[in-house]
Amino acid sequence: MNVKVIETESGKILGAKIVSNDQVRTDLPSVTEGWRFNFNKHAKKKNRQTYILYCPHSPEIIEGCLIFEMKNTVEPYMAYTKIAPHNRHEKSKLKNVAECLIAFACRLSFVNGKGDYLGWLAFDVFEERKEDEAKLMALYSSKYKALRLDSTTTMVIPPEGGEQLIDEFLNN
Repeated sequence: MNVKVIETESGKILGAKIVSNDQVRTDLPSVTEGWRFNFNKHAKKKNRQTYILYCPHSPEIIEGCLIFEMKNTVEPYMAYTKIAPHNRHEKSKLKNVAECLIAFACRLSFVNGKGDYLGWLAFDVFEERKEDEAKLMALYSSKYKALRLDSTTTMVIPPEGGEQLIDEFLNN
């Protein structure tokens, strides 16, 4: 899947790709490389698919990673998504990496979702501090149109919000 990312320094739009890790057979990111999760460990769980985002001019560098799961074979679930350490904060090299990965997960929710779950993307927000969790949930609500389920850590992006993200960040 072709996606659009932006080089922070120049503002130039770059072509990037999201592919299944099975297609490229590269080592997945880990905490020893500054990532928040050990993707190799989490990718091994049943019913999970792992995707990486990279730029064709530097295919050896993973810019972001996504683990998508079908819970109970019908519910689309974004188990893990993270951008590379070099794309975080003010010093980030690329913009829109997270947006592209989340839009791609939304696309997968339309492709794989079944029945009442078609087009809905669920995920959980876990942070060590409750105030950080609340800030992140507010960000997901405003930026990705995500809705919080009751007073849980679970959020969902409804089909309308997913379609908007797909239209904005994925090259169809």
